[in-house]
Amino acid sequence: MGFEGEKILRPVCGQEYRITAEWEGRNCRLSLVNMSDRAVRPGKITVLEMDMPFPADTPVYGEGYNKLCQYGGTVGNVKPMSYFGDSAHYRLPVPEGLGQVYNMVRFDPEDGDSLLMGFASCSRFSGEFWFDETDLKVVLNLEGIEILSGETVELEAFFAAEGSAHELEALFAAAIGENHPMLSSEEIPTGWCSWLVYGPNVTAGNIYDTLDAIKDRGLNLKYIQLDDGYQSHMGDWLSTTEAFEGGIEKLCLAIKEQGFEPAIWAAPFIAEEESEVFRTHPDWFVKDEEGKPLASNRVSFGGWRCGPWYMLDGTHPDARAHLTRVFRTMREKWKVKYFKLDANMWGALPFGVRFDRNKTCVEAYRMGMKAILEGAGYDSFLLGCNAPMWPSLGVVHGMRITNDNSRSFETFARLAKECFPRNWQNNRLWINDPDTVLLRNDDLTVLDPGGEQQRVDSRLTREEFLFNAAYTLASGGMVLSSDNIGEFTEQNAADLRKLLPPRGTAAVFESADYSVGRICLDGETILCVFNYDDFEKDFEVEIRERAEAADFWTEQSMGVWEAGVRRLRLTGHSAEVIRLYVNKM
Repeated sequence: MGFEGEKILRPVCGQEYRITAEWEGRNCRLSLVNMSDRAVRPGKITVLEMDMPFPADTPVYGEGYNKLCQYGGTVGNVKPMSYFGDSAHYRLPVPEGLGQVYNMVRFDPEDGDSLLMGFASCSRFSGEFWFDETDLKVVLNLEGIEILSGETVELEAFFAAEGSAHELEALFAAAIGENHPMLSSEEIPTGWCSWLVYGPNVTAGNIYDTLDAIKDRGLNLKYIQLDDGYQSHMGDWLSTTEAFEGGIEKLCLAIKEQGFEPAIWAAPFIAEEESEVFRTHPDWFVKDEEGKPLASNRVSFGGWRCGPWYMLDGTHPDARAHLTRVFRTMREKWKVKYFKLDANMWGALPFGVRFDRNKTCVEAYRMGMKAILEGAGYDSFLLGCNAPMWPSLGVVHGMRITNDNSRSFETFARLAKECFPRNWQNNRLWINDPDTVLLRNDDLTVLDPGGEQQRVDSRLTREEFLFNAAYTLASGGMVLSSDNIGEFTEQNAADLRKLLPPRGTAAVFESADYSVGRICLDGETILCVFNYDDFEKDFEVEIRERAEAADFWTEQSMGVWEAGVRRLRLTGHSAEVIRLYVNKM
């Protein structure tokens, strides 16, 4: 923890403004003072800079602006970890010739301590890191807000420290918590989601059938989450299709009557052109320079269904009142307390003109989210999905931290490697959502990344499905099924029961390949070993103290394991989960 940020990171001042950096240990408060005799409107500005202390081949991990985006590679070759890059997918600008990540960056040299730097707040301005083999720049996007002559603007809190990756992540989370306390939740949600089995063609009958199936199989699932497909148009969240005769209120009350809790999907910051909300109130949406509503496909991704989408303006007071009204109706009349909020990214895209021109996209989004919280209630559960990561700090209870799941091993493996670098966020920033767990083969129609429907004929092995279940367990987060419960075998039901209730503790992994992780609980350790490869492979695992071992899924004893290194052989596309009971010895 010897990194001396005050001595190494230099404040960068422009011709018209001065940056001040007040360090207290590893934490720094940044501010900008307009030194000119006129108002200024800065865009992206470098606030701190330093010489790059690491060689080009040093591994790097960086966060994205959007939850779908993460960055890996090296100092000399930073690259997105998935095809949903901030630049390629959402068309956010990139600096020419420099590596770019958002919110936080961690350098992991093989022969020394890691260095983590990140923004410990995101109240107004989005942060970025630009770097190459020579220099590193810490950047904030002020988005052209007006700063008067002599005015001082408080910027975002900053953090920098050296040490082990796991220690740094805990310290960084604590620093974030000082500025954005995690919203409290009574529980880690469990339930069932309609999306991956019924998609946008879901009906009320599907929901009633699922309620019966869950009860018949004795599954302790609380929330029944109705996903995309119930609404008449994107944007009109209180009106429904003909597939829900009597409306969603009737269905939600029926769910409660049967002993479950209704949960609802909505995308509060978007609307399609044919929606009533857009046709009636076009002034509530982000505009172009001519004052016309700005379709998102002109500046970014247009939307995966019923696009192009228009972006609700969180700075417009009537738009915020609308959000409060919609979610208060869902809460008070529909009795919903769990809300999956999708497409939140469209509330925080840094494009277009807003009602309040002196608010940034981060402020606009957070203003909209607080209006939703006012309607839904702070004792509800708000899940951010396809959301901007750091702008969501302190305004969601849970956060999807991966792409969508699907019935393919390639997807299972990719989601694990997206989720595990974010395990440190679980129960510190929010409750992590690893997306729904899948346990059985189903033939169904799903949406591909471009929004087109495609038929999936999935024939995975039980070992591959248990890989997905082990990943869900190792995430430490939410557990929602999205299978056809009515077709569950007893084995399917038994596997799902092993994940319930969620442990709430995420696995800590020993290396960047995320193959060996440990969930440390009172009296036991759950060892999770993942083989992402197509072929059989040996893993050397350190057993830290003498313990009684048992297979997690079957509870079959594996004998007493002595302290030392133990070799485990796993078939391709599989995971092994072992409970180590120390207190029994």
